[in-house]
Amino acid sequence: MTSSASLPPGPPSDGDGYLARLNPEQRAAIETTEGPLLVLAGAGTGKTRVLTTRFAHILLTERARPWQILAVTFTNKAASEMRERVSALLGQAAEGHWLGTFHALCARMLRRHAEHAGLTSSFSILDTDDQLRLLKQVMQPWNVDLKRWPAPGLLGVIQRWKDRGLTPERITPADDTDFADGKARQIYQAYQARLLELNACDFGDLMLHVTEILRNRPDVLEQYHRSFRYILVDEYQDTNTIQYLWLRLLARRTDGPANICCVGDDDQSIYSWRGAEVENILRFEKDFPGAKIVRLERNYRSTAQILGAAAGLIAHNDSRLGKTLRPGHDDAQGGPVEINGVGDSEIEARSVCDEIDALRRSGHKLGEVAILVRAGFQTRAFEERMVQTGIPYRIVGGLRFYERSEIRDALAYMRVMVQPSDDLAFERIVNVPRRGVGPAALQKIRAESRNLMTGLAGATEAMLASGALRGKMADQLSELMGAFAKGRATLAQEGHVVAVNTLLEDAGYLAMWKLDTSPEAPGRLENLKELVRALADFGTLREFLDHVALVMENEGNDEGGRVSVMTLHGAKGLEFDTVFLPGWEEGVFPSQRTLDEGGLKGLEEERRLAYVGLTRARYRAVIFHADRRRIFANWQDALPSRFIEEIPDEYAVRKNQSPRRIPQEDYSGFFSDSVFSAPRRTSAPPRTASRSNVVSFSTVRRTREQENAPEIGSRVRHAKFGEGIVVSADSGAAEVAFDSGDTRRVIPSFLEKL
Repeated sequence: MTSSASLPPGPPSDGDGYLARLNPEQRAAIETTEGPLLVLAGAGTGKTRVLTTRFAHILLTERARPWQILAVTFTNKAASEMRERVSALLGQAAEGHWLGTFHALCARMLRRHAEHAGLTSSFSILDTDDQLRLLKQVMQPWNVDLKRWPAPGLLGVIQRWKDRGLTPERITPADDTDFADGKARQIYQAYQARLLELNACDFGDLMLHVTEILRNRPDVLEQYHRSFRYILVDEYQDTNTIQYLWLRLLARRTDGPANICCVGDDDQSIYSWRGAEVENILRFEKDFPGAKIVRLERNYRSTAQILGAAAGLIAHNDSRLGKTLRPGHDDAQGGPVEINGVGDSEIEARSVCDEIDALRRSGHKLGEVAILVRAGFQTRAFEERMVQTGIPYRIVGGLRFYERSEIRDALAYMRVMVQPSDDLAFERIVNVPRRGVGPAALQKIRAESRNLMTGLAGATEAMLASGALRGKMADQLSELMGAFAKGRATLAQEGHVVAVNTLLEDAGYLAMWKLDTSPEAPGRLENLKELVRALADFGTLREFLDHVALVMENEGNDEGGRVSVMTLHGAKGLEFDTVFLPGWEEGVFPSQRTLDEGGLKGLEEERRLAYVGLTRARYRAVIFHADRRRIFANWQDALPSRFIEEIPDEYAVRKNQSPRRIPQEDYSGFFSDSVFSAPRRTSAPPRTASRSNVVSFSTVRRTREQENAPEIGSRVRHAKFGEGIVVSADSGAAEVAFDSGDTRRVIPSFLEKL
């Protein structure tokens, strides 16, 4: 690991002032070059500036050569930005550096040491489609039911094992799962063997192979210890287990101090659902004895009121290292956080969009306005309102509601149900979920369609009747055509909402997403619930489909920019002058699912998510909560989020706040065992019940729990966690000791009694 590249010119003159422009805390983070250092960089405190300036400072002061610094980021965009900033500080291109994402750096290392992993340096890196195709081939000898245990789900299990640094040999009974009838570990082992035969690896292997090499080959590890004098890590709070292990191996050395600098914010650790471990940053001092902590607390983004509100909120978390943000600039333009109570969720959408329209008329740039929601399904109401009022918008980090794949699939099912000759819709869903209808089979159906002069659906029915289609594919297509027939009958007898419920259930589409273990699957199910909820606003299914077509046609006007609509998770790292935060109610935010499955740890992550939302705003943050929210076509009373009460009064102005009321309904129906149940059509929110008529919240919950709670000691199955035994059941949650070794609190309606 040598290079002919030379150091950049010596330290700049005082006139350059690259350190003089920093505040004292930033400067301390840059000039503390020796030994382990944790930089706790709060929101808007200049984290990227510190990281890039530290990189350049090490080179400019000749403490290391370019190739002796390992700088790690999470995204290619962050790596590119760091490279550009370092180049600007150095006055020349940043060449010869080990600067990149975790996976890019590990790919570079693995090319050098591929033989230690059983590969050659010319190994291929498979994309997701290739991984799935290979995994299906490997699964065949085990005769796994792909309908019950789909390959994408098993691939998700394998990737999570890899993210935890678990090779097949390292999987203990506590780590194992009953996915694929308990054969997941063996299939994983066969999958890895097949990858080696192909001289290939998947994305997760890049880090897993390199970490195993560093674990098992002291000579290779020593080589990197000699090469890397300094290690810089961005967003350390988002590291998962394998990333943590890789960094710790490279940083811990016997010939001197661990010169590792990790920059992050424990208060912004919000990605546990994709493997991030906040404990990695919390135990930094234990991992690296003698570590120094520098806190960056001068926020150059938000007003004092917004920072005070965020600080008061996050202070309720126990698992944090602690810091207090304070403004680093004049915040005269800003006011306190606004907390607005509204009657219902439709008024909420109307109120937010009316305020945005008023901002537009006053000259406020729409590109500096954001609506941040907890869950993707919430965006639909705002999207439709903005279409009606002509407010241009964009969905950041995702598609508009009706453009999402699961929504387009469901719409295609609806279109075929009302118009069997809609061939475009039929082609979209005939093999979703997979029914064995490949290109050759579809071509035969097209030919029969032309021969009979009918649509593809009609041709399929004719081929099934004549026996032209056979085997498992024929059985599954028969089920599909039966689902359409039943849906049409239900449409005539019980209405379009129930008909769509029935169709999506009977066609296996909902089951496909229930069994999918990817992080996106729960959000897709929530979107499907919201889609069916939207059906209740229309008299017929045809009216609804026409409405969707018109909504999709309206792109809005780009003049003055667009309002950004996104989830709170997608907003991290962004900032806007004005931020609207709707849906701050118990069960929505904090998410009931997160509370039930994550307990106190889940609650603290939800609170960190609220902190992230508030600190996206420069000058104005507006929170909304509704007394009633329509959830899956039913109006349900809602409690204001506990996070609202945790915001100190001196930093907030509260409007239309009513006393915390006991709701008539809890959220159990929102997370029912069957994703959809037959809803009742309602066109307006119910009248407010008098206090004497309000049913006790706890009484309602107790009654439902007594009806639905599994018996203690009974054996149950959870779609995500597998089989286990119920050890306790209370407060609307069941505690289950799963066969995997984990004990979790889960929603009883998610459990199937065995």
